[in-house]
Amino acid sequence: MAYATGAVLIAALAAGCTSDTGSGEPAPDGKPGTTPTVSAAPPGKYRTLPDACRAIPQATLKDLLPGTADMPEAQQDKVFEGTATVTYDTDRRIGCRWKSDVPEGTRSIHLDFERVVSYDTSVSDDDRAREVYAKKETAADLPDTALPPETPDASPSGSGTPDAGTESADGSEDTDGAEGSDGKGATGDTGDTTSGSPAGSLQPRLLDKLGDSAFLDDALSRAGAPARHRTVSVVFRTSNVIVTVEYTAQPTMPTEVPDSQELQEKAQALARQLVDSFND
Repeated sequence: MAYATGAVLIAALAAGCTSDTGSGEPAPDGKPGTTPTVSAAPPGKYRTLPDACRAIPQATLKDLLPGTADMPEAQQDKVFEGTATVTYDTDRRIGCRWKSDVPEGTRSIHLDFERVVSYDTSVSDDDRAREVYAKKETAADLPDTALPPETPDASPSGSGTPDAGTESADGSEDTDGAEGSDGKGATGDTGDTTSGSPAGSLQPRLLDKLGDSAFLDDALSRAGAPARHRTVSVVFRTSNVIVTVEYTAQPTMPTEVPDSQELQEKAQALARQLVDSFND
């Protein structure tokens, strides 16, 4: 019996030793509420959104909406005022539309600001905004070659790059100005090779140096419509805010096709202005 009692005492002492964490600190007792508190993910940089209908300077609107400078002052004021997009929470989403109708055709702008908020304390607003932006980029269905274009090397003979006017934006041979089913990348009848810019550089693509992430989409309505219209969209993310710029042109003449290069350049210039305004 004495031997058994001694064995029990030794076993108890051994159990007490194994409960030590090895760092000199007592092991957690496992009681509810004793787990160390995990810090919540940081909030996004932006807590509010700008007034979308006041986000574009009037001088820029005049450039984006040709013909407005010749309108009577009262009509100009109405065009430049814009129409606010109907939303249910202007702290989370706000937008505005502008439209001008002139004899040459119609131009319109749609601007949308979305402030992303994560309701998961373990996920930051920025990380949640990355997810929302990624879904928009995926939905745009950009071509596989949608990386930002690089400047092509000059040919040894000095003849420059091959004539891009015989190819569509995806590099395939253009036949009778045919388009894809979604109207993207169709360059056979647009004159997209002007100013030395090859048609391939005007395809929908990712954009460099515009916010944290950005892409451009370009869609042309199918031939045979009463009037052709083209919409260039630029979407970018800056911290926890996602901005969408849609710039549309529709000439009056059904045989006239809106110029892709002009619309893309102006849409990107506007997007850069907006990025700068967020950084001010």
